[in-house]
Amino acid sequence: MDNRATILTSALELWGQRGYDAVGVQEVVESAGVTKPTLYHYFGSKRGLLDALIAERSCGLREALTSAADYHGDLTGTLEKIVRVYIDFARREAEFYRMQLGFWFAPPQSDEYAAVKASNIGQHATLEALFEAAVADHGNMLGRHKAYAATFLGMINTYIGLWLNGYAELDDRLVYGAVHQFQHGIYS
Repeated sequence: MDNRATILTSALELWGQRGYDAVGVQEVVESAGVTKPTLYHYFGSKRGLLDALIAERSCGLREALTSAADYHGDLTGTLEKIVRVYIDFARREAEFYRMQLGFWFAPPQSDEYAAVKASNIGQHATLEALFEAAVADHGNMLGRHKAYAATFLGMINTYIGLWLNGYAELDDRLVYGAVHQFQHGIYS
């Protein structure tokens, strides 16, 4: 692993365990076995390191979500694909998922929130577009796309959060149950 990748990995481990504010640059570089100038060379600052970590680790999720949310008349199947995308990503990137989820609920003026804001807004926009497209088949959904996107993603994140803390299993039964539970609410 090169220095850049080592720094990113060390930052993720430390910030995932203790939070962004609790870990300084010195601790990150010591963990990575590099010097501060090396970190500054690659990232410019602690915030630059955070932005790079969020951008690089979340890009796979963005791409997979965009593909899964492509609606072609089967809302149940599309929602199941989306839940599976999030589950697969959380399984591969559990430490990152926990960290970025916590950052989304950080104070709005914090570096953590600012770093994940664009990624999370993009996820919401993708889901909103899905629900807007589904209006053609489900007219009662008209004008509710923002609420549906927030509720659906909130449900997914809750189940993943439960899994991260050992309270749930991310399996086919959960995918089916979550999607159908959500749909009973939106079709009424």
